[in-house]
Amino acid sequence: MSQRHGHLCRSGRRGRVTSLPPLPELIKQVQVAVMLLTRLPAGRLGDAVPGLGRSVWAFPLAGLAVGLVSGLVLTLALSLGLPEPLAAGLAVMTGILATGGLHEDGLADLADGFGGGATRAARLDIMRDSRIGSYGTLALIIGVGLRWQALTLLCAEGGAIWAVIALAMLSRAAPAMALGLMPAARADGLGHAAALTSRSGGGVAIAIAVICAALLLGPAPVLAVALVIAIVALATCALAMRMIGGQTGDVMGAVQQLAEIAGFLTLAAML
Repeated sequence: MSQRHGHLCRSGRRGRVTSLPPLPELIKQVQVAVMLLTRLPAGRLGDAVPGLGRSVWAFPLAGLAVGLVSGLVLTLALSLGLPEPLAAGLAVMTGILATGGLHEDGLADLADGFGGGATRAARLDIMRDSRIGSYGTLALIIGVGLRWQALTLLCAEGGAIWAVIALAMLSRAAPAMALGLMPAARADGLGHAAALTSRSGGGVAIAIAVICAALLLGPAPVLAVALVIAIVALATCALAMRMIGGQTGDVMGAVQQLAEIAGFLTLAAML
């Protein structure tokens, strides 16, 4: 996760937002979020590239794009008569393809680093290694499996497409907020660039995600899901602080994955 769109990371700046940016600037910030978090087309930015720290508020909008694509595949598969487990599997696979496995890579790296490193330096070195170990492999199998099974259960109850979209947005608001709670664990990379932001961006991201999710699922389910996601995200942040002293791009990817898994399990439990 730390190597994608490096040119976006170098343009972050520290400072408070004193007024709402003009619409073209807001559009560019959305483009940066989509380019960073997905492989979906987002147009060209030109020369004036907004800093990553200014774009974290738009993370849920990148999730909206991923959720719409995954939900469309899910709806199409079900309408063609595919069994619910196969339709759910295709939807999960579509989400992974839409992001290039970016967040899954972060989860695997975090599992390898935290599980196999004895010291802070060793954990950071393992997380930067492109190879995947047994901890990372198991984390991916369990994470994908839980999302797949939970979505299968939701398909049986109807309205699964709205759950896919809502959780894609809510789970990406979690790392947006987490970035404002932790310092960077490294002096370079995505996490360092994203640390140059205020907490207001994460607050806006949460507001966007919760409002949209409430419109899709209803206030009561979203309240429960948002609470569980918040607990999981904060617990992951606390673990990252203890293990490596802050956040990295891999930590943010893991926060998103764990938040989405927690959201799916919560909705499945509420059936």
